[in-house]
Amino acid sequence: MHEHKVLTTNQIAAIEFSSVRRAQDRLRQLRELGVVFAFRDSYSTGGTSQTRYALGYRGARVIAAQRAEKPPVAGAYAERLERLGLWPKLAHQLGVNDFFCELAAYARTRPDAGLTQWWPEKVCTDFFWHGDIKLRPDAYGCWDENGQRVRFFLEHDTGTEPLSKVVGKLDDYSRFGTDVFGVLLFSVHSSLRERNLRSAMRQQLGYEKLGFVIATASRDHGHPDGPAGPIWALWSFQEQVSERRRLAELPQRGPRVPEHASPVGLPFSEAAWDPKNTTVIGQITGVERRWA
Repeated sequence: MHEHKVLTTNQIAAIEFSSVRRAQDRLRQLRELGVVFAFRDSYSTGGTSQTRYALGYRGARVIAAQRAEKPPVAGAYAERLERLGLWPKLAHQLGVNDFFCELAAYARTRPDAGLTQWWPEKVCTDFFWHGDIKLRPDAYGCWDENGQRVRFFLEHDTGTEPLSKVVGKLDDYSRFGTDVFGVLLFSVHSSLRERNLRSAMRQQLGYEKLGFVIATASRDHGHPDGPAGPIWALWSFQEQVSERRRLAELPQRGPRVPEHASPVGLPFSEAAWDPKNTTVIGQITGVERRWA
């Protein structure tokens, strides 16, 4: 909750509990202790949303103590929580979190699969930059399955932005450097949106050969394996998608960050960047950081 701001009951249950009921019981206890903060949306047509949870003030104090940091001011933190329900990006953030929670839930049922990294937008922005270029993906992740490891940036599209703006995000990725990150995933809300996105990409890119891999998928695919399943289409200049791959079947490239490492310390900066050096170029929490 500290890293990803807000999670729903079902998301928390999917990644941590054996049932929604057990999650609800534990969350109720944590709420009574002030460790978590809970809120719902009321719909104009009646009813409310699923309960959303954020880190409460006491939970924030625990995090601060663990990190030997100064705890937040109680009043200011309370105002921050109150604003969360009206946050313009709330639905988008929940969508991003849902993507990763689905992967984590799938991995819980498969001994050969695992979500070994899940970094939020701010962490990515602070870490993936050099010169005047800052990548701003919605998240960065690393997915392991059947001995395959795929590192990816996620762009979660809700359909509210014009396609020209969505496709415009490719400029920074193109300028950032060839193959220094993994696959760029575009997750869109419908198959129609996916077709329109690929058409807009074709118009902007023409026959330009990109230095990185793009894969697209729509969230109305209906596959039981969710984003881990065979829903991803690699970008090509062809109008028709001829093949869908599993997430683990996408090309393996990108930053070789040790499993479960947190990006604390030296960022990926221009000073550290040397395209001829594919070994150590920095440190993350005292361990080597390597790039493909």
